[in-house]
Amino acid sequence: MPGWLQWGLILAGLAAIAFLARFITQRLRAERQQQRSDAKTRALQKERRDSMVESIRVLAMAVEQDQMEYSEACLRIKGLLDHVKPELLDETPYRIFREIHERIEHMPTHEERQQTDRHFVRKMDKERFALEQEHADAIRRAATAVRHHPFD
Repeated sequence: MPGWLQWGLILAGLAAIAFLARFITQRLRAERQQQRSDAKTRALQKERRDSMVESIRVLAMAVEQDQMEYSEACLRIKGLLDHVKPELLDETPYRIFREIHERIEHMPTHEERQQTDRHFVRKMDKERFALEQEHADAIRRAATAVRHHPFD
């Protein structure tokens, strides 16, 4: 084999080695960056979930201490449980949150409530308060249960 061919093959091999080394280095950097990004996303999701669990517990405590209307607590707790652990809403005693939500979700809130006829709002409030009174014990039991539920 002529010397020039040997040197040509050696140079081609070195070029291939350099190309592969660069490719591997880039892939490793990209993989590490993806792992850091995934870890950051998981940490943010865990922080958000922990915050929602804490909110559920605070709302439940407010119910236990009669510091808020039960209907409002049911709406908020149901909304948070939808994100944290939706299957819990199908279990006893937690299903009361979903049931109350379904019975009052048609009622106007916030700005819509202010723009609605006062007589209609009073009628809705009367209906809501009757619903709260009817299910007060179940709501308090569910609040205590959800406050002590291990969400981990």
